[in-house]
Formats: sequence, structure tokens, C-alpha cells
Amino acid sequence: MTESGSRRGADEGGTKQWELVVGLEVHCELATATKLFCGCPNQFGAEPNTNVCPVCLGLPGSLPVLNRQAVEFAMRLGRALHCTVEPSTFARKNYFYPDMPKDYQVSQYDQPINAEGHLDLPSGQRIGIERAHLEEDTGKSTHVGGGGRIHEAGHSLVDYNRAGVPLVEIVGRPDLRSSEDAKAYAAELRAILLATGVSDAKMEEGSMRVDANVSVRHPGEEFGTRCEIKNLNSLRSLGRAIDYEARRQIDLIEAGERVIQQTRHWDEADGRTHTLRSKEEAYDYRYFPEPDLVPVVPSAEWLAEVEASVPTLPAERREAVAEAAGVTPADAALVVERGLDGLVLAAIAAGADPLRVLTHADHNLAVEGADALDPRALAELVTMEADGALTATQAKTVLAEMVAGGGSPAEIAGAKGFEAVSADALGDVVDGIIAANADEWDRYVNGDDKTRGKLTGFFVGQVMRATQGNADGKAVTALLEQRRGG
Repeated sequence: MTESGSRRGADEGGTKQWELVVGLEVHCELATATKLFCGCPNQFGAEPNTNVCPVCLGLPGSLPVLNRQAVEFAMRLGRALHCTVEPSTFARKNYFYPDMPKDYQVSQYDQPINAEGHLDLPSGQRIGIERAHLEEDTGKSTHVGGGGRIHEAGHSLVDYNRAGVPLVEIVGRPDLRSSEDAKAYAAELRAILLATGVSDAKMEEGSMRVDANVSVRHPGEEFGTRCEIKNLNSLRSLGRAIDYEARRQIDLIEAGERVIQQTRHWDEADGRTHTLRSKEEAYDYRYFPEPDLVPVVPSAEWLAEVEASVPTLPAERREAVAEAAGVTPADAALVVERGLDGLVLAAIAAGADPLRVLTHADHNLAVEGADALDPRALAELVTMEADGALTATQAKTVLAEMVAGGGSPAEIAGAKGFEAVSADALGDVVDGIIAANADEWDRYVNGDDKTRGKLTGFFVGQVMRATQGNADGKAVTALLEQRRGG
């Protein structure tokens, strides 16, 4: 299985390309002050079993009261994912939860609050979203002893603090065709969660958890039998688990065996998925309407308020940078991810060369405090570089000083004694270096591309030393090629 998610497999007629099919189900905890159906704090890291009450412990006679803010957060996320917000109902999803004391989960089934949306990857690929529904989280089991898995443990402990925490489950359509696309989808969804403020999306704390449904097929054929990999808590684990599971399924099929639909666990230590249980279908859960909760029917006014609260999203921000800089949205992805798109747009508006601004944002501004840089000062620096007053190396040094302490790029450059070498003077220096290194120059002129590449670094280094670092490396390379007659 290759990293792109496909591989050549033997077939009677020669070879056929295997195609990976992935759909993600993402659970995100909402950043409400209290739980979904009670007033217990929604707080990570508290002492076990301290944020509990009769409702989230499922004690007889307790009744749920729906958290209005959780509903609003769910609607905001739904609109950010281009879903239709619809009247919705809650249902009881029944099966034995060791860490859910009432032995059922209150979720949404046939009438979810958000339906039929999509998410656009930085590459421009659009991934469909079937639904994004509200439900409550379960508690957390800790298996003590062995490797931390239930079958190896001496005993288990249960913490009910998480039971009843509000979740939105985002069910993506099986539109992903590689593990890299799956990681990009999860990263984009996390960026939307953070932008909308509905979740802290901390995968390491479990407030964003990813389940991957994986199958393989030959292109054009029906979907293969899928297996679900549960609770992946990092993008790295997500990619590795998908690639392993695809390889496992292909090997089974090519060996004449069949893939069994099941739920599997990813073991980061051994890099393998392992069987947990047979895959459940909807009828296994015996859904029925939750009798203690009325339907949720948001008013038009409330929907309008939620719509107005959705901020500019990452995809829109990439489009804005791409349009201003004349690049693709994918080229603008890193700038947006770092939160530097406002700075970049303002510097371009101030007259800076767009591509040079993007280059600095991508390579030289991955530091704390970069977003506070004065865009006019950045534009001035870029203009000095474009006009030849500063080399690329000098501009990088001046920029670092600007981020650390502010100030004018011209004043910083003057204080450091930076001054560009004129074209005539630089040509004289290059000619002198060539004359002093005749053997190396002969190899540069007559050698192959690999030899010439190595010797380019040698000659540029000599010129830099001769000019105390004030030469422009690109200009030196151009002069060398000119002297060679290339």
C-alpha cells in the first residue's frame, strides 16, 4: 500500500489498481460551561467522579434539561459546515456501556439537528457531510495492569465526570481516497471548530476523537466491506491506522479471504489494528424516542442570530489570500493556519510584493509575536529587498529583529551595516573568485548538473565571504551562469 492510498494488486488479467475508500466520524466535545442535560461542570482534568449528579449518573427519577448553549453551538458548527439546520429530536441508543451508568446514550437518530453539508480541503477537494448531530458523551474507563487494555487488566476504574458532556458527531461521507486527505479533512475540521469557538478540539485530551471507516475496492466497483477504527487521537495515528488497515484488507482479499465487517482498535505501539467487536448496525441499538425531551425547533430569529455569529472560516480566508497574492488556496494554507493572513493582506495592500510577503510568512515568521508585526514595516522591508537594497539573507535578519523589538527596517539595516553590493562591484568580485579558483571553475563549466550544483554552493560561499555577506546569492548564481555561457 503506498502513502497515497493505492497499490498494484495481482489479477488474472494482469494488474488492477486498488482504491482506498475512507469516511470519518468525528466526535467533538462542545465548550459549554455545563453538561448537556444537567448543571454539572463541563471540565477536563477534575478529580474523578466529582462533576456528577443524579442526572448524569442515571439515578431513578432524575430528568434531563437540555443545555441551550449546546444547541446553539451545534447549530453554529452546522452552518459553518454548510449544513441545513432542521427541527430535531432525541432518541435513546441502547446497549451496554460499562462507563454509562444508565446503559443507554441520549443521541439524535432519524432527525438530526444538522444535515447535508460539506467541507472543502485546502486542495479544493469537497468532502460531503451526511449529518452533525448532538449527543451526550460517556464516562471514561481506565484498565489497570497489563498494557492498559481490558483483556490484560487486573481491574478497571470508571470516572463519570465525562458522562453527559455535550458532543457533536460529524459524520462524513466516504469521499476520501487517501490517508493524507483524511488527515487534511481532520485538520480542516479542527480549524473550523477552533474558528467558531464551539470546542477547544484538543485531540490529546479527547475533546476531538476520530473514528475511521476504511474499505478498499478496484476503481469503478461497489464499495468493499468496511471496518471501523475507533478513537484515533492524533493526525499521525489517523494516517498510520488507515494505511495499515488498507494493507491488511488488500492482503486478505489477494489471499482469497474476505474482509469481515467489524470495529477495530489502533495500537500505536505495534502499528497494527486489532479486533474489538463485530460492527453494530442501527437496529442493534434499538433506538426509540427519548420520552423526557421535547423536539428542538429553533425559531427563525434564533437561526438568524446563529448565522450572524459564524466567523470568516479558514477556506474563505485562504481564498482571500489567494486572490490578493495571485496564488492557489493551497499555497495560502500555511499562512492561514498560522493566523498570519491578516498581516499578509495588510502588507500586500500597503504595496509589498505578494510573493515575497508569502515567502517570509511561510519561512521566516513561524515564531511567537509574528502576528503583531506592523504590516507597513513588513511592506517596507519587502520593498527594500525587491529593490536590491537588502539581500534575502539580510532581509531575514532584519525581519527577525523587527519581530523581536519592532522598529524601522531601514534603521535596523543601517545599524547592522547592511548595504547591497552594486551590480558592477558584484561582477568584479565574481570574476576575481573565478580567477582565483581556476580548477574549480573548469569543473563547473564542463561538469554535469550534479557537479555544477555542488560547485555553485562553493562559489556563492566564496563571494559571500568576500563581500561580508552583503551579496545576493541569487544574483551571484545568475552571474556564474552568465560567465559559463549558459
